Amino acid sequence: MKRIARFEKVSRERFEADFADAFGPDGWEEAYGQVRIPRRATAGSAGYDFVTPVPICLKPGESVKIPTGIRAAMEAGWVLQIYPRSGLGFTYRLQMNNTVGIIDSDYYGSENEGHIFIKITNDSREGKEICLPAGSGFAQGIFVEFGITDDDDASDPRNGGFGSTGA
Repeated sequence: MKRIARFEKVSRERFEADFADAFGPDGWEEAYGQVRIPRRATAGSAGYDFVTPVPICLKPGESVKIPTGIRAAMEAGWVLQIYPRSGLGFTYRLQMNNTVGIIDSDYYGSENEGHIFIKITNDSREGKEICLPAGSGFAQGIFVEFGITDDDDASDPRNGGFGSTGA
């Protein structure tokens, strides 16, 4: 297997600002202490488990934007794709709001330190509420190699997250 990336925690200052945007100004220090570097559960696992730094309870139809406290440095030519943990999707219809999160290799150097946010929705059609304690795995990231076209001439630098490329 190729070793092409590493996960890191974002700085305390970055997490504090982003946590306040998602949950308000209180509780960020305890949540920062819950941030865990994503890990694979087994040698054959493709996905790196992301954990929630705060307890989450979602009734059917409710959503939450979770600042993970994590960023990913990876080689050019790779992308980190984020999906819900399959068991949560199967049991609760836990969905990613953008279906699949795409973390580009140049996002790491962005002004927000490449902080990965994951927005999820409980799309239960059976009335099931989902509650996850802080430190629970809720999403998984898979590194995927990609190619570009022969005539590709993209050279602009990135600075930002969602919608920052103007597309």
